[in-house]
Amino acid sequence: MSSAQLNAGQTRSEAQAKTEELVNTAQNTADKACDKMADSSEEAQRGKEQSASFLQQTGEQVMSMAQGAIDGVKNTLGMNERSK
Repeated sequence: MSSAQLNAGQTRSEAQAKTEELVNTAQNTADKACDKMADSSEEAQRGKEQSASFLQQTGEQVMSMAQGAIDGVKNTLGMNERSK
């Protein structure tokens, strides 16, 4: 083989190796991006569930306070007396 053929073969091998390295780097970057998206989605779902729980608890507290206020007004007006 001539030295030109050897150089061409070596250059081709180096180009293939570099191409494989770039493809692997791109794949790793894409995998990391997918993982981040999945993590963000899970975090958003957890936040949504926590918000719903908080709103439900707050609603129950408001209802309880309103019922207490109604009972207080009834007691003041003498409308909340129980039969003995």
